[in-house]
Amino acid sequence: MIDEARCLLFDLDGTLYEDTDHFRYYADRLKEGLDESNRSLFEKDYASILNGEHPLQIGKVYDAEYDLILTVNPFTNEVENVQDWTGEEVENNYNARVDYDFERKVAIGDGWWIPSSIARHYGIKLEEAFECYRQTKEFMASDQFTMTQTPGLRKALEAWRKDKALLLVTNSEEEDVAVILEQLNLEGVFHEIITSAQKPMNVIDQFEGLLKKYELLPEESVSIGDNFMNEIAPALVLGMKAIFVQPHSESTSHENMIHVHSLKEIT
Repeated sequence: MIDEARCLLFDLDGTLYEDTDHFRYYADRLKEGLDESNRSLFEKDYASILNGEHPLQIGKVYDAEYDLILTVNPFTNEVENVQDWTGEEVENNYNARVDYDFERKVAIGDGWWIPSSIARHYGIKLEEAFECYRQTKEFMASDQFTMTQTPGLRKALEAWRKDKALLLVTNSEEEDVAVILEQLNLEGVFHEIITSAQKPMNVIDQFEGLLKKYELLPEESVSIGDNFMNEIAPALVLGMKAIFVQPHSESTSHENMIHVHSLKEIT
């Protein structure tokens, strides 16, 4: 798949590095902002979700406005099932496709959104959650946090760069991206870096714009990421190919997608 591609579009968090300690740090900051009576419930739910024993899971959508958990078709964004926080099925009143955002309809595409959704359920305000996220990003840029470099990644990127456009499309902010790439020893390998990309809301427009800019057919491009809703499903809808980087078992399959447990498998 990569050999035939003319363009590789990478995600950053969870793809170019696979560390997860920052999620725990983020969860702890969120928990501190809750009423003391809810902190143990937060911890219990967090453990339950990570163990696959809670209705909220990666791949679901959290409706923070109505405190509901939605099962959504990732290719059409249509709601297929609705549950309350305990997992009890409730009536599906969603008659149109869901438009994701970071406030009300939150796509749980990776580990960032699990602790924040739990905290929202237990009453933390959106601005408080964002402040905890900002603190976590500061922690990740400090000497206290060490990122694990993927063996062979820079060498592989440098080799691919000779005959492919290497693009980085991330929701992270420009300053954070610069720090992370430096820690990963990946400065200077991408032809273009798009930060604050607002995935999944704007990802179709982002991908279509890049295909046009680099004069690419969809099938000549491969989207590589750990977030099915952000990087994989939109690419497949456009006719692109995709590499889904997901360490856990994954039942989703598609003729234009391969699933790897780590980026090490393709570098």
